[in-house]
Amino acid sequence: MNVFSSCWNSRKHRNGEAMCAEIHALGFDRIEVSHGFSMELVPGLIKAVDERLIKVEGVHNFCPAPMEVKGDIPDIYQYTSHRDWERSRALRLTMETMEFAARLGAKYVVLHMGRVHLIRDDEGSRKLERMAREGLLGTREYAFYKGKLMRERIAKAPLYFDRARAALHELAAKAKELNLVLGVEGRSHYEQMPSESEMLLLMEEFADNPHVRYWHDFGHIQRKHNLLLLDHEQYLEGLQPYIYGAHVNDVQWPQRDHRAPFAGGDVDFDRLISRFFRYDMPLSWEISSSVTPELIRRCKSHWDELMGQLPQ
Repeated sequence: MNVFSSCWNSRKHRNGEAMCAEIHALGFDRIEVSHGFSMELVPGLIKAVDERLIKVEGVHNFCPAPMEVKGDIPDIYQYTSHRDWERSRALRLTMETMEFAARLGAKYVVLHMGRVHLIRDDEGSRKLERMAREGLLGTREYAFYKGKLMRERIAKAPLYFDRARAALHELAAKAKELNLVLGVEGRSHYEQMPSESEMLLLMEEFADNPHVRYWHDFGHIQRKHNLLLLDHEQYLEGLQPYIYGAHVNDVQWPQRDHRAPFAGGDVDFDRLISRFFRYDMPLSWEISSSVTPELIRRCKSHWDELMGQLPQ
């Protein structure tokens, strides 16, 4: 089903009802309330929901944004942190997000699970992206650095994975209470949690729990595909039994994501959507605020044709 994320226009509005009306005018009647959503927008959003101007299909953690945080920083608190207070804060805010989602009548909450702390922040995946832009993709130099990064992550990951796994177990109990699905999102950086193999382990562990499922992000996974860290189609094939929904956004090579689909990016939506998704799955357009309404409408025309071909 078509869903549209509020990340596109929430920052420019001071009234949640007006924000919803602008999205509705693009041809979307369901939204995902994104991270970075400010408290001042909440009354208008609730009014729009109660008056049935819009339906909230899902919410992206943390939402509303923590009062102490300036700007849109969804990873400000992490379940994988070395700091006990930070892990506790991340869990508390997620519980509040889930309660907010239930109040809005949402069905799912999208989660970021944290990261493995590797080498300096200006290295890791960012260095791979710089090397790709400099024409070094596929060279011995690129392969050497990628191998170094992978070995370091493999050595350090178990501690962080156990923290993320423990947090998910605690949150799953709350999700059952509120009848929500937790969508564990595939991330864009190799150092982020979970990796491709870790995601499969998590999904297998929660296979019998209907409140935990995989949330795909086309832009994130395409970025890893572009850096030769995985194959996008093979990755989806392994996780197909656990897919709940996805963030729809395209990538301008190698890493500029949150572009509109069918506007010249790298993602093969025609093939991937038709092979791995059904019409009843929430497919949420998570688009940059720089994308114009005119371009969104043009791209949605092609998108609606594709959606019409999906199995119900």
